[in-house]
Amino acid sequence: MKKITLCLLLLPGIILSGSAFSAERLRVVTTTEDLASIAREVGGERVEVKAIARGYQDPHFVEPKPSYLMLLRRADLLVAVGLELEVAWLPALVKQCRNPRLLTPQGYLDASEGCEVLERSTGPASRAEGDTHPLGNPHYWLDPANGAVIARRLARKFSALAPGHSPYFEARRDDFLKRLDEAVKGWGERAEKFRGTKVITYHRSWSNFARRFGLDVVDYVEPKPGVPPSSAHTFALIEKIKVEKIPLILIEPYFDLKLPDRVAERSGARVLVLYPSVGGAEDIDDYIALFEHDLTLIERALKKTQ
Repeated sequence: MKKITLCLLLLPGIILSGSAFSAERLRVVTTTEDLASIAREVGGERVEVKAIARGYQDPHFVEPKPSYLMLLRRADLLVAVGLELEVAWLPALVKQCRNPRLLTPQGYLDASEGCEVLERSTGPASRAEGDTHPLGNPHYWLDPANGAVIARRLARKFSALAPGHSPYFEARRDDFLKRLDEAVKGWGERAEKFRGTKVITYHRSWSNFARRFGLDVVDYVEPKPGVPPSSAHTFALIEKIKVEKIPLILIEPYFDLKLPDRVAERSGARVLVLYPSVGGAEDIDDYIALFEHDLTLIERALKKTQ
């Protein structure tokens, strides 16, 4: 994506003027519902936001559809998670949609820039390590502090594209940040009750979330990202849960529950389906509701283990 962007920057005539959008709603396409939710918070009535991946889908693997091409073709701005999360499907869609606007810095926003990204690789990438992301863990939006960073960057981007609406975007950004900050304080107080609790996660999706709310991720069902566990790994995991009395196995809704359920049955842990994205469950209808929902699930699950 970056190489394509740099090349097309050199082409004349495709650099956009911010004033071109001053009288219309910006058409924004995001790769995930989480980014769409924050974009709606900031953009309000002055933006039209559509997400490609649904909240119940694994955003690593999205089956391309003609409707996605239509969305991208008419978009003023594409907002992506970045860090190669969408590398399996987004570059091909952008190439095929024939919208040169999305290949310029004005028409594309990598939401990861400025966010605190964990687990950046320090050595050369190797397939032997599974489906790793050498640029860092792409599930960074699961820390509300990064959600605030994204909101600030979206406000700047919207203001650059539609400068006539800048005060509107800034006011909505400030309102969202105020509500998010108040929610974070409440979540932090609730998380004190389970701070330091050891958990197993299926995939390495929860690093930012765990660090923010004090969960201690001590192992994974997948021995390496995207690699199915061997019998030896599964047995070792069961023994570890027994010895360390680990109460929870966290899993996303799009992974198969059979193996985690078997591990839980033999170890005494509980399997908890947590939702990593807005729209993953019926009542997760915005970014703040996502954390409210998941923290409530954790509280209820831990209460049942006591």
